[in-house]
Amino acid sequence: MPRHLEATIEAFPIAGTFTISRGSKTEADVIVCTISEDGVSGRGECVPYRRYGETMDGVMAEIVAVSKAIETGLTRNGLQSAMKPGAARNAVDCALWDLEAKRSGNNVATVIGATRREPIVTAFTLSLSDAAAMGEDAKKNSGRPLLKIKLGTEDDESRLRAVRDSAPDARIIVDANEGWTEENIERHLAIAAELKISLIEQPLPAGKDAILSQIKRLVPVCADESVHSTADLSSLRDRYDAVNIKLDKTGGLTEALVMKAQAQRLGFQIMVGCMVGTSLAMAPAVLLAQDTDYADLDGPLLLARDRPGGLRYEGSLVYPPLPELWG
Repeated sequence: MPRHLEATIEAFPIAGTFTISRGSKTEADVIVCTISEDGVSGRGECVPYRRYGETMDGVMAEIVAVSKAIETGLTRNGLQSAMKPGAARNAVDCALWDLEAKRSGNNVATVIGATRREPIVTAFTLSLSDAAAMGEDAKKNSGRPLLKIKLGTEDDESRLRAVRDSAPDARIIVDANEGWTEENIERHLAIAAELKISLIEQPLPAGKDAILSQIKRLVPVCADESVHSTADLSSLRDRYDAVNIKLDKTGGLTEALVMKAQAQRLGFQIMVGCMVGTSLAMAPAVLLAQDTDYADLDGPLLLARDRPGGLRYEGSLVYPPLPELWG
């Protein structure tokens, strides 16, 4: 049978409301790419992100535009130049990885050398709210070893203190989602150091972060919106201590593996992160995260329901995917 590509839009309700400094949502809208050949199908999931100028219609159009090339034999390596980094390429790239694994009988973990294949600790994200509500949320989840809190308001100090008071033993990542400024960055870093915060993610807007090379970073600072692909890494060494690798930014596992290796060579700490999606989107990222410093792969835990046959989560532990799901 000839190769065939299909892309579909799916929606999964979020458990409550997920809020960051740029807005709120109650539903995770995802795009699933399925590539079939000789009776075998591989799947990949992506989440278009408006912050990067992506829309559901736009990403669908990108996938459709490359479908004929995929159906006539375009390889993963060829895909890297045929499509730009981003959500669309991620869905296609991961579908090709899954298809290759299912056709060859060699799972992706073996191919990429992820020999550990162990459950890993994922951060659990606390949505942005007022200080009292975030403190209560932290209290409910204080048994989790790693929390990630969304900030980026005019009063982040009260939220930080409320969360730390409610979860005194947890490691905490702060994600300001570009919400801090040159005027308050040093004060916020000092508070974070006092409260023994482990990592600060993207405190300043991408492209407006030069001050990070001029001040003492009392807590390690991680690039998210400021880093997308391997080519970005060398320019960040004076400003950031860590990088957040997301498949929806790199455009798939193929580029993410290259980026991870280069980030390690340059001495960055590495976080493997995610958008709010299902286990299908997390599966390749769990393999990528096996030997990294931080995993933030709690997307399915934020949903009211995951897709059938999803990843196995036990508290904050997430297990590598079974072949039936992906890879």
